[in-house]
This record gives sequence, C-alpha cells and structure tokens, in this order.
Amino acid sequence: MVRVVVVGGGIGGLALGAGLRRHGIEVAVFDRDTDVAATGGYHITLDQRAQTALRELLPPEVFERLLASSSALRLRDRDAFWDRRGRLLGHGPDLGADPSVDIDRITLRTLLAEAVGDDLHLGRTATGVGHDDHGTPHVEFADAAPVTGDLLVGADGTHSLVARHLAGGPTNTPAGIIGFSGRTPLPLLSRSERERLGPRSGLALGGHGAALYVGYLDPVGNAALDRPELCMALTTGPTYIWGAMLPESSATDALRGLHGEALQAALTARFAELGWSEHVLEVLDRADPRTVAAFRFNAASPRARELAPWPAGRITALGDAVHATPPTAGMGAGAAIRDAADLVGNLSGAGADPAALTAAVDRFEAAMRLRGSEVITRGMMTVRWILATDTVLGAAATTLTTPLLAAATRLLQRR
Repeated sequence: MVRVVVVGGGIGGLALGAGLRRHGIEVAVFDRDTDVAATGGYHITLDQRAQTALRELLPPEVFERLLASSSALRLRDRDAFWDRRGRLLGHGPDLGADPSVDIDRITLRTLLAEAVGDDLHLGRTATGVGHDDHGTPHVEFADAAPVTGDLLVGADGTHSLVARHLAGGPTNTPAGIIGFSGRTPLPLLSRSERERLGPRSGLALGGHGAALYVGYLDPVGNAALDRPELCMALTTGPTYIWGAMLPESSATDALRGLHGEALQAALTARFAELGWSEHVLEVLDRADPRTVAAFRFNAASPRARELAPWPAGRITALGDAVHATPPTAGMGAGAAIRDAADLVGNLSGAGADPAALTAAVDRFEAAMRLRGSEVITRGMMTVRWILATDTVLGAAATTLTTPLLAAATRLLQRR
C-alpha cells in the first residue's frame, strides 16, 4: 500500500489527509501547531467547486456539519460599495442563486482535523526534506526522527519548506499590499452603522490604495443547512469579519510589528489620517483586539507554466505552497481544497510503484498549474485595481466613476 506523508496541517493539508484516509490510502499529516484552533479566526469562502471537492474528501456526516456551521451567501443582501465617508456608490449582483458559503477558518480546520483523526501529528516542525539513500522521500523534524513515505506532499503554505526545496528558491513574492483583519460582533456597532452596513458584505475605497472589505458572517441566522443541532461554528451571532488594506511602505511595515490594541489603534489612526470618516472606522475601532492581526499579501506568478517549475517526482506540493494568492479573490482556500481532491483522485489505484506515482503526480501538477493561474490572476486583478484607485479617486474624491464602479461590480461577481 502507498504511504503519503503530508507536511503542513492547514486547510489544504488537512483536506488531503482526510481524503486519502477516506479512500483507504495510508497517510500521516504533520504540523508545527500544537492546537488546530491556533489559527486566524476569520472566514473562508467556499464556492460550488470547493464544496464538490469537500464532498469527495469528507465523510457525509462531517460535510453535513460543515454546511450546518456555514453562512449562506444566498441569504444575505446584495453586496455594497462605499466611499471613505460611508456614502453608497452602488451594489453588487443579486446573491439569491449563489451556492457559495462562508465558514470560520477555525471551524473548518477543526472539522477537517477530525476527519484526519489520529493520522494528524501536531507539534512537529519540519526542518528539511529530500530523498534517502534508496531514493525514498523523507522529511526531517526539529525534535523527532525523520519520516519516510512513498510520496511527500508539501502543504506548508506561502513560505513552504517543501516547495522551496523543489523550486530551489521562493515560489512567491510580496504583492505590494499589507492586510489587516479582525472580527467585530454586530451588536458592538452604533445603530446607525448597523443599519448602514446591514446583513451584507461590502467594500469601501478611499484613494491612496486604501480599502476596507467588511464581510458579513452569520452561520446561525443564515445557516447554509438548517440543522442547528449539527452547528459547531465559532461565530454564534451576526459578525463582521473585516479586512483592511494599505499599500506596502515603511509606514505600513511598521504596523506589522504591533499586536492587539496597539495595532488596532494605530490602524484606525492611519485610516483617519487618510480622511476616512469616524463612523466608517467603527468596525475597526470596536473589534475584539485579540482578533486584530497584520499580514503581507504574497503572490506567485500568474503564468501557469511558471507554477510548480520542477519535474514531476515523488515530492510535490499544493495550495499556497505553489500558487500563493492574495485573499482578494476569495478563492485561495477553495483552490487548495480542489488541489487535494485532484491529488487523491490521481493517487487512487496508482499503488506504490515509483513510476506510477510519478505519472499520477505529473497529471496532478498539470491541472494544478491551470487552477493556480486562475486564482492568482483574479486575486492580483483586485490588488492592482485597489492600488489604481490612487489615480482615480485621489485624496479628496468622494465618488467612483461609472467605469470604475462597473469594474468593481465585476470583481464582486468573481468572489
């Protein structure tokens, strides 16, 4: 029987581990975290393709709990666009027929980890990968003996040790934006701001490359599957999961060194300096400071031929390790899940023969390059568009031009 070793227990690695286990393939997943809940408490959008992949990877009862813990886009109002003063600029498309769902990252990771079961090994930090004297892939750990397998898969994120080994260097570069995120329960906002934001997601733009995405999450009131006894969502009431964006610079880089209340205060002050109205910044100012974090947007090349630029073999990688994409597309986690389902499908029936495994990996990587190119292209289109608002909006502008609003609507349609 083939044995697969997975380095990285994020969304993609756990989805792969769950799928391999369900299909009777021996797997061991290793992650440096000691607790699967030790991750950002934000939300992930799963479109129809990602949900179809999860149906293949997860036991039916786990997938049911996933839907019961998710917020359905079809049950919320149309997305909105505002300027930096909170004035409405326009709306996105009707969501009544949208099958996508939003789910807390922690909730999703917990469900995936449950499906992997005791094949998940926490507290294991990988320090090196390669082949032993017999050509068998192996991974080395900081505080444990090396582990070998017939196939080694790197699902270890943007700064992947495995992908760097395969590519001979980094597989992505900074995208030019620093992101900030947090969670703000709806009841903490003033009545007027609750009414303005409403049960919808939206995007506010203010020039200088500054933007604020406010995502509405309510897995209880807007449950994708009305089975409250199955719900295990981290979010138990209407909550805005927001993401603020600023161009990368020495000033914004300095914010990355702050945490909690200090970061929250400095971020709010920076947006105020750029002319954003006080009421628009309530969602930042009244967030739970424990949830406020800063991170750099990274992106791989959008050219398919430049993704996974190595010959197929018995070491491969998936998700952000190969096709890192900014969160602006709302598709990164879904693409990693689809990678996992595709790899499981290619490995089924391949056995442990090295030539058959290499052929399976070759098919998988060819499809992954196209999938990765799609999500990176969409994510970077949004990044470039946000940065371009400098020239369109300017420091004193208050409204979007008609062509720009049309472009914004198309971007939300792609989310």
